[in-house]
Amino acid sequence: MSSTVAVVGAGAAGAAAAYALRDAPVDVTVFEKSGGVCGRAATRRASGCTYEYGANYLKSDDDRVSELVTEELSTDGLVDVTEPVWTFDDDGEIAEGDGDAADHKWTYESGLTQLAKRLFAATDASVHRHTRVETLERDDETWRVVDDEGDDRGTFDALVLTPPAPQTADLLGQAAWEHGDCRDLRKSIAQVPFRTIISVVLHYPFELDVPYYALVNEGKSEGEGHDVGWVAREECKPGHVPDGESLLLVQMAPDWSAEYYHQPAPSIVDAASEKTAALLDDERLGTPDWTDHQHWRYALPNGGPAVGALDDATDHDLFFAGDWVAGDARLHAAVRSGLETGDAVAERLG
Repeated sequence: MSSTVAVVGAGAAGAAAAYALRDAPVDVTVFEKSGGVCGRAATRRASGCTYEYGANYLKSDDDRVSELVTEELSTDGLVDVTEPVWTFDDDGEIAEGDGDAADHKWTYESGLTQLAKRLFAATDASVHRHTRVETLERDDETWRVVDDEGDDRGTFDALVLTPPAPQTADLLGQAAWEHGDCRDLRKSIAQVPFRTIISVVLHYPFELDVPYYALVNEGKSEGEGHDVGWVAREECKPGHVPDGESLLLVQMAPDWSAEYYHQPAPSIVDAASEKTAALLDDERLGTPDWTDHQHWRYALPNGGPAVGALDDATDHDLFFAGDWVAGDARLHAAVRSGLETGDAVAERLG
């Protein structure tokens, strides 16, 4: 009889964990609170454009992940951003340079969500979207999953938690699990800090004539720093933006994002477009013809849990995956974490 595994979260880490378990004698069930997959590696479409509004691309900074994307999964529609990433300082001074010049910057013509979709397509995992896990119950041998409607979603031999650390800590805090390890795990996970970021998408009916794909703030000021953290041109990704148009993804700095988090959408967009126009020294950018935005309360982890802090969870058939587990706020780190966690589950249940 096959073992059963529940994965909470259908983001990149959850999809990678399910993929790693595809040949193991286990039945995998995935619970995702939203209607999509791939989590913060998110894609939207509007007015003939495709754009990423969370993670921008997948770096070729991990051999196992690179092999996964270029050899194991279909490469149909896989594209590479070849233009460089330049920098700017806290005063808005732009400088040439690309620290990632030797790395690929991968996405797909139809968007980064293809990564999770292709991972899940290679498995027999059952993915339940619009299903928010509310309560976890632990007995001596199994985990019971209950959703926010109070519905019993079944019992499982192993449980993989992939939401951002604050949400994972909340799940453990609400769990019906009377064991000292639960308290210790929750405390360790809750201490992982996360940055809040507001992403603003700005579209223009003209194409920018600049030599870079993106700008990143590498200022080292101990003060407020620049209000913009990142600006990327989606038109540099084949298949994303029609010729003759520009679509900017602007990720605002954490302090700015926290300050504006509860402001009305027009105020957020107007302020962000004004900051962008000033940074790029192009007054046309202050008046986009259409916009979009997204609040990411738990956008990026600042580090990970203490070494060994999660080790005791394995004794309870409990596992974790995500960029916060890896301590690296990168998409490839989330994927690698999911693959390694899937391997660990297979070994545990084998």
